[in-house]
Amino acid sequence: MERKHKKIALLHHTGCGNLGDDAIIDVVISNIRQRWDNADFMVFSMNPDDTVMRHGIPSLPIRRYTWDARQKSAATETTQRGQQTFGNWLKKARNPIVRLPRAAIGELTFLIESYRILRSFDLLIVSGGGQLTERGGPWSFPYALFVWSVMAKLAGVRFIFLSVGAGPLNHPLSRFFVPKALRAAEYVSFRDKESQDLATEIGFAGEGHVFPDNVYAFDVPASSRAAKRANRPVVGVAPMPYPFSDHLQYPSDCDAIQDELIGKIANFVSSLAGQSYSIELFGSDTRADPPAIEDLRKVLLNRHHIPTPQYLPLESVSELVSRMSSMDYVVTCRFHGVVFGHLLNKPVLAIAHHPKVTHLMNALGLSEYCVDMDNFSPDQLTDRFASLVRNAETVKKIMAANVADFRLKLAMQFDSLFPLGSTQYARLQQSRKDSPTP
Repeated sequence: MERKHKKIALLHHTGCGNLGDDAIIDVVISNIRQRWDNADFMVFSMNPDDTVMRHGIPSLPIRRYTWDARQKSAATETTQRGQQTFGNWLKKARNPIVRLPRAAIGELTFLIESYRILRSFDLLIVSGGGQLTERGGPWSFPYALFVWSVMAKLAGVRFIFLSVGAGPLNHPLSRFFVPKALRAAEYVSFRDKESQDLATEIGFAGEGHVFPDNVYAFDVPASSRAAKRANRPVVGVAPMPYPFSDHLQYPSDCDAIQDELIGKIANFVSSLAGQSYSIELFGSDTRADPPAIEDLRKVLLNRHHIPTPQYLPLESVSELVSRMSSMDYVVTCRFHGVVFGHLLNKPVLAIAHHPKVTHLMNALGLSEYCVDMDNFSPDQLTDRFASLVRNAETVKKIMAANVADFRLKLAMQFDSLFPLGSTQYARLQQSRKDSPTP
């Protein structure tokens, strides 16, 4: 691509507290700015207010319905009920005769306005993460990517996918929308071979590339990589809610499934406490993880008589990195929990809630330290953790080598897509020499 691109829009389903997604936006913006220091940015997200607050750049919605719009206070809803008018009735009526035309007109109005805004940009980037998924059904992520790809083509805006993950994609509509969106792009890269294979399986025959997840280009302060030594080794444990939203239908026994998951993690944590490890609970999703952490705290106290400090949610990527830097080992369920553990060179034991976690651990040569969320046992987790401790130094060497390789590959991708002028090239090369190797 030529350096003439100056107005860049990122498209990312973010804004609900997932710090891995927030890190992706920061990484993509900072890496482009290192190369194109005159670029202006906007993010199309699912929660524009949150995106503006976290990243300090303008933001507009990807879809007509934003995630923050679903979190109105009871007082607001009560006030609205008390001020019922014909206009409010038209906005809220569930009768299909009213609802379907209302939705169609609202969607058309939203797309026309979005197209008008998009026309002013030079480049639209789907900026990474698990964007090729049907979480929420085919009319959520797949449809959104499809309509934005159509708008970009009509507007003459260059369109790329940058290290995206794929799956699940089972619904026929999802398998229609996603290949169409990919074919509309002039450049596509996937964050793992499995995502590329799935895209090929559902009909994408274009050229695709495989590059690591963008968060591997995150600049971790050198001071964060060394654990602050405590009297006892610190194990960071990051539970999460069972990912029912990855399925098109919720099971009838979802409460029992969640309780079983938390109970098994609690049994494992109890065994660690019995071996004199210090336990620190944490999460990388500011909204979804705290309730799961609180459930784990209650089970640890009530069943195992293990008190843990009240959990203070992490509100930013920098807070997450700072918290994890004090840990000696990390046990996490989330994909980017694994990534940040690797960046900090903390031996990681992964409880995979999605194939993407398993694929990442396999790619790192650390599949021994990954268990499946659906069928692991506390004893299995305890055995894998004991092996992780025994082989910690070897694991750290493997992680450091892989992180260095991943960062180099991502730098090559950014260099290729956003070519530098001679001055910027010299500056970037010097900054790479000055940056410590992870």
